[in-house]
Amino acid sequence: MDRRSFIRNSGFLTISVAFGGLAGCGDSGSGLPPWALGSDWKFPQSVGSGDPSPEGAVLWTRVVPGSLDDVASAAGTADVSIRLIVTDADNGAALGSSAALAGRLLVDSQVPVYASYDATVRNKVTGLAPGGLYYYQFIAGEVRSRVGRFRTAPARGARVDQLRLAFMTCQDWSVNHWAAFDHIARNEDVDLIVHLGDYIYETVGEAFQTGAVESRHDRLSLPDGVATAAGNGAKYANTLADYRYLYKKYRTDPRLQAVHERFAFVATWDDHEFSDDCWGDAGTYDNGSYDAATRSGNNTRQSARRRAANRAWFEFMPADVKLDESIASFDTVHLYRDIQWGNLAHLVVTDERMFRSDHIIPEAAPNPATGAQLGQIGARYVVPQATRDSFEALKMAAAPADDPLANVSILGRSQREWWKSTMSNSTATWKLWCNEVSLLRMQLDGTDAIATLVALQSVSTLASSIQGALSATGGNVPVASALVAAMTAGASQAVAAAAATAIATATASGRSASAGATGAGLTATQAAIAVAAFGAAAAASGTTAQVSAAAQTIAFGYIKPDIQAKGVASTFIQSSGKAAALSSYFTRFLFNCDQWDGYNAERKALMAHLKAGGIRNVVALTGDLHCFDAGVVMDDFDAASPQPVMVDFVTAGISSESLFTFYADAVGSVSPDLATLIYYPLSIPVSGVGTLELRFNLFDFTMAAAAPTLDQLAEQARLRVRSALAAKGVAEAALDATTSAVLAGLKADTNFSTQLLGLAQQLAGISKNPWIKWVSTDAQGYGVVTVTPNTLSCVFKQMNRLVGTAAPSLTPIARTVSARVAAGAAAVTLD
Repeated sequence: MDRRSFIRNSGFLTISVAFGGLAGCGDSGSGLPPWALGSDWKFPQSVGSGDPSPEGAVLWTRVVPGSLDDVASAAGTADVSIRLIVTDADNGAALGSSAALAGRLLVDSQVPVYASYDATVRNKVTGLAPGGLYYYQFIAGEVRSRVGRFRTAPARGARVDQLRLAFMTCQDWSVNHWAAFDHIARNEDVDLIVHLGDYIYETVGEAFQTGAVESRHDRLSLPDGVATAAGNGAKYANTLADYRYLYKKYRTDPRLQAVHERFAFVATWDDHEFSDDCWGDAGTYDNGSYDAATRSGNNTRQSARRRAANRAWFEFMPADVKLDESIASFDTVHLYRDIQWGNLAHLVVTDERMFRSDHIIPEAAPNPATGAQLGQIGARYVVPQATRDSFEALKMAAAPADDPLANVSILGRSQREWWKSTMSNSTATWKLWCNEVSLLRMQLDGTDAIATLVALQSVSTLASSIQGALSATGGNVPVASALVAAMTAGASQAVAAAAATAIATATASGRSASAGATGAGLTATQAAIAVAAFGAAAAASGTTAQVSAAAQTIAFGYIKPDIQAKGVASTFIQSSGKAAALSSYFTRFLFNCDQWDGYNAERKALMAHLKAGGIRNVVALTGDLHCFDAGVVMDDFDAASPQPVMVDFVTAGISSESLFTFYADAVGSVSPDLATLIYYPLSIPVSGVGTLELRFNLFDFTMAAAAPTLDQLAEQARLRVRSALAAKGVAEAALDATTSAVLAGLKADTNFSTQLLGLAQQLAGISKNPWIKWVSTDAQGYGVVTVTPNTLSCVFKQMNRLVGTAAPSLTPIARTVSARVAAGAAAVTLD
């Protein structure tokens, strides 16, 4: 076959075709710009690849004159052509360098570079062999880019024994560190990277971006940024120049460049590529508007801004999608698509922002308790389930008859039908849904939570009462405990004292303590708690331990159940002086209605489709949430006996601040009385270092974690203790040993080993999320998935936190947790 050019340009996507092992060659007569000449060129964002197919992949770079600043606009520079070369020869040793690519060339193409696209290049290479490892390089004049590498997908339908991928999300430049990228580039042996969005963050200086950050990441400066409504000096990206700047700046980090150079990306976007918690072309920086008559709302619509964000993502992401700016609407990019990996895996990539409906509850709707606008807390986060259900039903009733989900959809009708069809027609063993926001129900029973916290707060008062009763019982702690228990349950002091003595007498003589108590005048309920308190004290050793055991028995054996049964009417709530403040929290809450919990009807419809079609082995790879989760997605989370349909694996962010931090910061504005559901303040004196001030993470237990042992509770503090020690100047080489010594001291502290341990165990007992098998809400990191015909396994890799102002270098990985799914079963097993 003749060596000739097979190149075309279509909507800023050039295509190079390799034929018969001979390079497709460009020629200057093709109508393309003139060749770049000389040595005054650079590739400031290096190279990248994406969307591998059996025939090739999309290859990307950006090339500008050497005198231009790395993140400056290319406007005004000349359009030129550069070379793209591709080989199947092993050039692994050249990765990370701009050494000349060795081996026979399968592609040698002339590729145009246009200033109007900010000098970015997107070239789709086809005609390569399936399942091959290829190396590529761009050449501008005398200057070579760094060498890149990608693997083509196996042939469609071919038998494949294994796929390994890493999945990641949420890489805020402005907080924490990017050591994860360095670790991935140096250590992970994967076929591709799945990126689930929040590749950039559109804001600079927002409250969640003011934490510690590695010193190598300087402060961002948007060319045209607009101040947010918060009035805190933060700005958001508003123009194409702003969004382009963010991609260019993020891509100047050599660690992110190294990952792009080594692995093909399969990417989608989430909200921050446009605007926080966005839907369509609407942002949520303010609460928008609300019509009380129709109970409907709207947010600020910014179509031009949305179109600019679309174009910047398209220019800078190596994805096989099209940009159509000829249309008047804001949805200029349709990025939902699928990628097949032989007969083993089918990646189904969705877009959960462009076509979604408004959040179910308008942010400008009035708070029933105060009349003020709800805002994000109440509309999108910490949402009463009954309110969500009410608004969802209202919106569905107003929808067109042929699409009842039109007003309550994340995917939109066309994408939903595509998703259903793709899932139904897939012949792959595993269907991997590249899914931006979590499908797992995350809920809290407010009544159980308040009952637990009030009971906890009563322990010290009960202990004091027992101590005070010792003088009347001759120092007999079990008798004093029974007396206080009976009075707590409503008995008079005289009856309680008689009953306590009767319990002691009956116990000593081997008779029924309960009968003795009721015979002395207690009701059956009063007798039960008095006998339990007596027994708890008698079983402990030493006065302090006896008093503590009895106080906790009364608190959690009587006060908590009383509040659970009676709610705000409980005597213990009415006498607390907080009945009015707590009254609105005696209901069930959904933690996050920006994710699928806010679009429950559509989630149920998708699960019904999978269930009715017998479609198995569906696993979602999810981002957005800034925490790790592993769990099963039920057909209907509200059913009496919900059935598992698929699995959801959620990865924490690469660097973005954790879900725990968000709720720990926000809980004060919701109700300070509920803070203990999220964290417990710890002050830990460390000799020679100072006092460590920590917020101990209890949110894991409130959400789904199992009741911990003392050792497990101490491990919960490890990363925060290590980080606090580093902030105090402890050298990285000494951090792990010093942290272990601090944790050993914590375990020996009775407040930690009794009060905090008891609290964590109580919170674990009120969790209403049995489908979540593992959670870590205070984390950064990524996941690595290995797929075989029989098993899909996932290793979650959590990063250590900053060491002062630097990323951890000696031990970047803090811990790993492994989970797996057996083919044919919608179930998660932790290894």
